[in-house]
Amino acid sequence: MPMEVSRSSRVPCRVVVCRDCCCGSARVTAVDHGEQTARLAEDAPLRVTECLDVCEQANVIVVQPSSDGRAAGGRPVWFGLVNDRAATEDIAAWVRAGGPGVAQLPDILDQYLFASPRRARGGSSVPSAAATARQLTRRG
Repeated sequence: MPMEVSRSSRVPCRVVVCRDCCCGSARVTAVDHGEQTARLAEDAPLRVTECLDVCEQANVIVVQPSSDGRAAGGRPVWFGLVNDRAATEDIAAWVRAGGPGVAQLPDILDQYLFASPRRARGGSSVPSAAATARQLTRRG
């Protein structure tokens, strides 16, 4: 007999922030890294990770879908060059709205999208990353 999952036990949308050799370092000077991390943690569980091996995209933020988003087909969405307060706020707003699989990706975030390293090895490009992110978000 399948076990029912109560609403309170659903896994929320999560945010992963790279903070290692390039991301979160003095090499990226246009952003207050501590402020960015704290801001994102206000809206979702946040995990700080070591190098995600995409240093050319520093600062990297990955938004992972909630359990509801995953059930709706949402997949992690990778953002790079998130080096200003406005970009951080736009990501936070999308996370608050539900993130991948739940909320439509705002057009303003297209400029930060890139294919995950695993997908990039398969030949994906930034335009296809945007298309994929849009396909994996539910239309309003």
